[in-house]
Amino acid sequence: MNVARVSANGQITVPVEIRRALRLKQGDKVLFFRKDNGEIVVSNTSSVALLDNENKANILNAAIERFSKAMESEWEKAGIYSEDDVLLLAAEARKKYMAKYRARNSNV
Repeated sequence: MNVARVSANGQITVPVEIRRALRLKQGDKVLFFRKDNGEIVVSNTSSVALLDNENKANILNAAIERFSKAMESEWEKAGIYSEDDVLLLAAEARKKYMAKYRARNSNV
């Protein structure tokens, strides 16, 4: 059993065992909610913090897939149809940036 004292400001220090169990770190937010039976449940609002690496990878891949679908028409407008097109675009952007960088620094 873990006990915490409530300060005059209504603050508590979450016991270390509970912080570890919830994988809480500085800056995390904690959710308190009350079940119909009156029980109070404490949860780490960062659901990703509670997942293993495989689940995190699955969530990330799903997000990338949704983003890709949303951007399809924009990529087509820009003439990007493959990874090679992306690499060419990045190389062109890098070349332009380096030219501007050299021009700025040659006057110093």
